[in-house]
Amino acid sequence: MRVPVCAIVVAFVLAAHPAFAQADRTAATFWKAVQATCDATAAKPPGALGRRIAQTAIEEFTRFGGHQIDSNGRLFRFGLTEAEHEEEDGGTRQAGIGHLGWWQVMKYWRALYGNDTADKLEVRGYRDASTATDEARAAALLRTDAARLLRAVDGVSDPAAREILRETALRAAIIDTPWSAAFVSYVIRHSGVAANAFRFANAHRVFIYDAFAASAAELTNEAGDQLYRACPVTTTRPRPGDLICHQREPALADASDKAVRERIRAELDGSTGARSIRRTHCDVVAYIDAPARKMYVISGNVYQAVTARKLNLRNDLKFSAAQKGHCGGSGHWTLPRPSAHAPRAPSLTNKCSLNDKKWFVLLQLR
Repeated sequence: MRVPVCAIVVAFVLAAHPAFAQADRTAATFWKAVQATCDATAAKPPGALGRRIAQTAIEEFTRFGGHQIDSNGRLFRFGLTEAEHEEEDGGTRQAGIGHLGWWQVMKYWRALYGNDTADKLEVRGYRDASTATDEARAAALLRTDAARLLRAVDGVSDPAAREILRETALRAAIIDTPWSAAFVSYVIRHSGVAANAFRFANAHRVFIYDAFAASAAELTNEAGDQLYRACPVTTTRPRPGDLICHQREPALADASDKAVRERIRAELDGSTGARSIRRTHCDVVAYIDAPARKMYVISGNVYQAVTARKLNLRNDLKFSAAQKGHCGGSGHWTLPRPSAHAPRAPSLTNKCSLNDKKWFVLLQLR
């Protein structure tokens, strides 16, 4: 009796809600057409623009001197970070401007905002935290922009102190303002892409929703000059210059990559404010090592640096969902447990691999 009852229930639901069945058919038709376009493009060698984007990312990673993560998700080289600079112990020698981590990040922001950069960067504080001694005390969040701090610093008469304070304000702003999307914008702009093809922005969701809109517009030949389309991440072969993206929405922690893509597609016709998937991050595909079945990607503000990571590909050179790695797991972590009264740090996680993310879409160069 179980099978007929289930069939009756399903038939009843579809009859009662014909819009559900129609929506499923619409989604299936959409993604079938998109996949065909993605496959046709992926079968071609990467073009000159894709190679330039990849090379720009590689050169910027090398210039920054950031972190390296292997295909098991282990951080095996810890490089320069956003708040640091390279110098010998004791700080007696002069530092090259390009070896200042915060200065490199300011370069990305200036490519996005120009002379208005300081107005766009947020600096945060916590009320009375500089004088408080009680760690359990609650502190209200304070916000301002870097430009306001810089104006206050201009009144300092000593030139050395004034410059130190200016750099302190900018370094704090770099730490407090997420800059990963600014890095992607910098790489693509410096690869020769114009603003009519790519919206340079401070949030990855702008790139992602634009790419989904381009995929939809391509079905009616109305995509214009848009740089990227949205492709299913595990069924499309990546190429240099593409972007691979993951999401960090708590409400979608258990959602499949397919469900996340369909949610974005369904939101395309709504207002910009109604677009719900906001916590996202994209990496630039920099190199495909076909014999090893690995993909190198580069992105900014990953563990406070420009970071290169190696990801696994399947035998068909498509992205592998298995990015969990083999780094031992919690069973190999034998540090004694803290006392009962010690609070758990919010950053602690049971995940072993730094590559184990909710990857859900490949933004493919059209």
